Amino acid sequence: MTIKTVGLIGAGLMGHGIGRNVVEKGFALVTMAHRNREPVEDLVKRGAKELGSPAEIAKASDMVIICVTATPQVEEAVYGANGILAAGKSGLIVADCSTAIPEATVKISADCAAKGVTFIDTPMTRTPKEAEAGKLGLMVGGDPGVLEKIRPVLSTFADMIIHTGAVGSAHQVKLINNFLSLGHAAIAAEAISVATKAGVDMTALRDIIMGGGGASVMFSRLINVPLSDDDSHAKFAIRNARKDLRYYTNMTENMPVASPIAEAIHQTYVLADTLGYGERYVPRLIDMMVKNSGGK
Repeated sequence: MTIKTVGLIGAGLMGHGIGRNVVEKGFALVTMAHRNREPVEDLVKRGAKELGSPAEIAKASDMVIICVTATPQVEEAVYGANGILAAGKSGLIVADCSTAIPEATVKISADCAAKGVTFIDTPMTRTPKEAEAGKLGLMVGGDPGVLEKIRPVLSTFADMIIHTGAVGSAHQVKLINNFLSLGHAAIAAEAISVATKAGVDMTALRDIIMGGGGASVMFSRLINVPLSDDDSHAKFAIRNARKDLRYYTNMTENMPVASPIAEAIHQTYVLADTLGYGERYVPRLIDMMVKNSGGK
């Protein structure tokens, strides 16, 4: 089967870039609005067609990309009264770019297979900037043959596509990746907040850290907060980070594997969320830590 029409459920911060690249690089695109109409309206101007529900999108598509917040939203898109399975579209391929619970992904995939629908996990790395540029990284869990069928679509918005194994494995790898990246961010935020309290020259701190063993991508992004009050280098909400870390610690507990460091990191994000920073981007952990230590 050749993919001609692609459906997109979740045209948000990351989904807009995905949809833009899909429609501008040779595929028909159908999508739908949720809370924010602006990304969908922009995609329509670029040639996409707006539909009213996941079921309508499934009926119109050869492949559907889901890019939503978490497992409950994925389940609603699949199982809802107007969900993907309600369309009864046998032969459809669904690629889930969300960050989700691996065990739930396996169940959803099995339920879809019973209806003739192929469901695979294709979570992302990198940021909205790379989504717009068509340079996301993708992990893919599922049949390698299915990956090859949809690779031309995935390649419109990703320049790194890694097959991780069976369905659910990509969401496992994604949670491990996010534990590392969000953990690095929490450590960087604490270091920067200490430097702020100490009155350290932030340019000097950046140059020393990035030239040595303490360097990290997250430090390079977060240091822009004290340097220029710029949190745009890591556009990921603290509340979503909290969710991803809880998914990770639940996964380790179910194995079971002890994850005490992850628990401490998760509680850092819980604290930030409860103090009112949940909708702010991850770099604002610095603001929370400085304020929580008596700063401004």
